[in-house]
Amino acid sequence: MGEKIIPLADHRYAAAVPAVPSRLTAPTGLLADRLGRPLHDLRISVTDRCNFRCSYCMPKEVFDKNYAFLPHASLLSFEEITRLARLFVAHGVEKLRLTGGEPLLRKNLETLIGMLAALRTPDGRALDLTLTTNGSLLARKAAALKAAGLQRVTVSLDALDDTIFRRMNDVDFPVAEVLEGIDEARRVGLGPIKVNMVVKRGTNDHEIVPMARFFREQFDGQVVLRFIEYMDVGATNGWRMDEVLPSAEVVQRLQAAFPLEPLEPNAVGETAQRWRYADGAGEVGVISSVTQAFCRDCNRARLSTEGKLFLCLFAERGHDLRALLRGGWDDAQIATAIADIWQGRGDRYSELRGQQAAESGSGQRRVEMHYIGG
Repeated sequence: MGEKIIPLADHRYAAAVPAVPSRLTAPTGLLADRLGRPLHDLRISVTDRCNFRCSYCMPKEVFDKNYAFLPHASLLSFEEITRLARLFVAHGVEKLRLTGGEPLLRKNLETLIGMLAALRTPDGRALDLTLTTNGSLLARKAAALKAAGLQRVTVSLDALDDTIFRRMNDVDFPVAEVLEGIDEARRVGLGPIKVNMVVKRGTNDHEIVPMARFFREQFDGQVVLRFIEYMDVGATNGWRMDEVLPSAEVVQRLQAAFPLEPLEPNAVGETAQRWRYADGAGEVGVISSVTQAFCRDCNRARLSTEGKLFLCLFAERGHDLRALLRGGWDDAQIATAIADIWQGRGDRYSELRGQQAAESGSGQRRVEMHYIGG
């Protein structure tokens, strides 16, 4: 009668309960993995649900009305998220990004943002607190998000053409409402705003130049547009290499319309290659995780909605931190377990894929994008 029942949805991806070393070590703010990569960014998924059904992330034929999303009791509470975030910050994390699914679907998200905004690094600095959204709810929520302490937003937008955009989100959502959200985010000061476009050859690649022209002219260089190669995340999106448009070709198309000049990265571990318009009208970026792997500088950890820690966007297995939170372990013990996990990290999926050696033969599914965020 006293047995704990764990919903089947919790077992969708393998995750071991981390061992807690008997010898506890206090965080120093400097934590490196086996390849010398520091822990700097933590991406926190607050929901596995989304109101879009983009084919590259949550195809409707898989994520239909019968799909078993996580029950609310499985989700980390805001207090649990904040507790873990505090421990990661002690290990050197300086940037938190809230993701989903669609994070703005999480009820009372502003409360969590306020809790995270109050955290400080060991030397007293505020964290870089940002959020990635599909923009569908942004117009009505931007002011409250800013007031709660959110600093920046990144908006996913795959086309300006309304017919193409509706087809790609597969729920007939109009592009005009996303653009309203971007404009409202700019108005309330959630910037600099980034807009991410996932490029699929033959689907929306003809929108590259129109997107660049629109954000140059309509937003006066205040929005940074980034083009992302279509990635083989998870197992449901039907990924094919012939639908990947290499970023080098994206840059060529942009150069033909607007002369570009390369920029240095803003920070070590930045995923985007940056380019500025030669006429000074802002910048664009390309994220080339398929054709130009950036594993060697990857400093990001990912926390799933129900508290599994993943060390790579393309991971097969996670580490169940929720079991420690709800199992009575104290902060020092959980912090030591986190350090042990990161110090053992050797993930470099994209580099291995490039060497045609990514398949391990384990037969396990890679984690889906909607479950862990981008």
